Amino acid sequence: MPQDNQTIRTAADHATTEPRWVRYLLIGIALSFVLLFLLLPLLFMIFEAFSSGVRYYIESLAEKDTLRALYLTLFAAAIAVPVNVVFGLAASWCIAKFEFPGKSVLITIIDLPFAISPVVAGMLFVLLFGAHGWFGTFLESRQIEIIFAVPGVIIATLFVTFPFVARELIPVMQSQGTEEELAARVLGANGWQIFRRVTLPNIKWGLLYGVILCNARAMGEFGAVAVISGRYRGKTCTLPLHIENLFGDNNYPAAFAVASLLAMLAIVTLIAKTFIEMKTAKEKE
Repeated sequence: MPQDNQTIRTAADHATTEPRWVRYLLIGIALSFVLLFLLLPLLFMIFEAFSSGVRYYIESLAEKDTLRALYLTLFAAAIAVPVNVVFGLAASWCIAKFEFPGKSVLITIIDLPFAISPVVAGMLFVLLFGAHGWFGTFLESRQIEIIFAVPGVIIATLFVTFPFVARELIPVMQSQGTEEELAARVLGANGWQIFRRVTLPNIKWGLLYGVILCNARAMGEFGAVAVISGRYRGKTCTLPLHIENLFGDNNYPAAFAVASLLAMLAIVTLIAKTFIEMKTAKEKE
């Protein structure tokens, strides 16, 4: 019997182990793809950013419109991320822990920003809040500006980042079940105590992962914000829009300088994402 098991394992190894040249070929293809489509464009961007000298690079980043775009990008993300965290926690809790009518509809609504083009989403908000939109007269009579103003940028950012936290937490909560929460309830814990001492520690890495993805999308969004903001320099331009404006002006060194700033923010996000994945893998072990 042990000999039969050894034979089976040997046969399985031969069946699943590819020849060495196949492995090297696949590794070579993967490395070539990373080099050509990721590393080389990034190096080219850095080279172009400093093509006019370090002084011009610093001046481009310190320029008034650039600082305003950076502020608006971080400001929109600072509002969108906490709002989506609150919604994501509430929605994932309901979906993972309870059965109720309309559950599938709620899941579909959460996934809606994934299915709708950001440009179309921006046009929908213009239809709702524009001067000739459904709420346009009401807003204009009260001198409330949404379209071509900062509130519109925030609304567009909220929409495109809407699913990220919830979509990360739902599978985590579903895989954990409800046994621990029920046990805490039997022991006399109230709802807040159960959430703070049982649920939250179990989902903390999934929550942080969702926050990082949400923040990355908030800082990098272009389509919906471009439609709803009007791209006014120094007023409603986020970093991606400001880069596009500089590029359209043929000011390539400044455009690449600002792009390198946005890339650095993305790299910091990627490092944080990798750290979260490593911590999650260690806890699963």
